[in-house]
Amino acid sequence: MQPTNNEDKRLKKTYEEIGPYLGLGTQLAATIILMFFLGRWLDEKFQIEPILTIVFSFLGGFAGIYNVIKSTINLNKKKK
Repeated sequence: MQPTNNEDKRLKKTYEEIGPYLGLGTQLAATIILMFFLGRWLDEKFQIEPILTIVFSFLGGFAGIYNVIKSTINLNKKKK
């Protein structure tokens, strides 16, 4: 059974609406992971483990959450 043209349009509209939000989780995770490994590398370089790993992980989390909130606000403004 083939989907009707109306169903295709509705599905396309749904994907267009949720599309910009799909990458936000990946951005959040990537920021935290990148900052974690940066902190780990600096800890190994300065031999002060695990201080910078913890600090940079939290900074990555805060930066990632800030980015998600900022992006969501901007996307919602574009919708209106």
